[in-house]
Amino acid sequence: MNALLAGRAIRRVFAGGDGQLLEILCGIDIEVRRGEFVAIVGASGAGKSTLLHLLGALDSPTTGDIWLDGSRYADLDPRGAADLRNRKLGFVFQFHHLLREFSALENVMMPLLIGGTSPRKARSRAEEVLSEVGLAGRMSHRPAELSGGEQQRCAVARALVHDPTVVLADEPSGNLDHANAERLHEIFFRLAREYETAVVVVTHNRQLAGRADRVLLLEDGRLTSVSSVEAIP
Repeated sequence: MNALLAGRAIRRVFAGGDGQLLEILCGIDIEVRRGEFVAIVGASGAGKSTLLHLLGALDSPTTGDIWLDGSRYADLDPRGAADLRNRKLGFVFQFHHLLREFSALENVMMPLLIGGTSPRKARSRAEEVLSEVGLAGRMSHRPAELSGGEQQRCAVARALVHDPTVVLADEPSGNLDHANAERLHEIFFRLAREYETAVVVVTHNRQLAGRADRVLLLEDGRLTSVSSVEAIP
C-alpha cells in the first residue's frame, strides 16, 4: 500500500492519578491512502479520539512514529508541526469550536489568514466553500445566530478551506439530526471521491461506517480491520 498517512507501533501511555501508568494504545499500525474513507469504531473510552489527535499532530505518541505525505512527525519542531496542520490537515470535531465573536465567513477565512493568504483571496475561497456546504446566505451570521447543523457545516467549511490532504473527523455528526448528519456525510464522501482527500472518521454511526472503504475497530488498545459493520461488537 502506498500510504499518504501512516503510523507504526504507536503507543500512548498516560499517568493515572494514583501514579499508575495507563496504556491506551498498544503498538498500533495504521495506513491510509489518498482518496480513501476510513471509519474507526469502538466503545467509548477505547482511545479513538486519542488516536485521532496523534494522527493530527495534536499530541505525540509515547513511542512509535507517524508520517504524513513523507513528513515524519518526530522530526518536526512545534512550528513545523503547526505548519503541517495548517497546510495539510483538516479537523472536524463533534463540537464545532467556532469563534463566537466572528462571523461564519471570518471563521472560515481564519486558517488561510494564519497561513499568509491575502485577505482578498481568503475571502473568495471562504465564500466558495461556505456555498458548497449550503451556507451562502448565512456568511455574515455569527455562530449564536446559526442552528446546530449550520454551525457544524461552518466548521466543516473551515476544515476544508485550505484544501487539506487529510480530513480527521471525531464524531462529526454526533450532535446533528438525521438530515443534517446525512448532508455532512455526503460532503465527506464527495471529498474522498472527487478530490482524493483522505478522510478518517471516528464514529459510532454504523450506517456511516458501513459506507466506508475500510472499517477499523479499536479495542483493548489494538486496531484491527473489520470485514463488515455486522462484525462490530
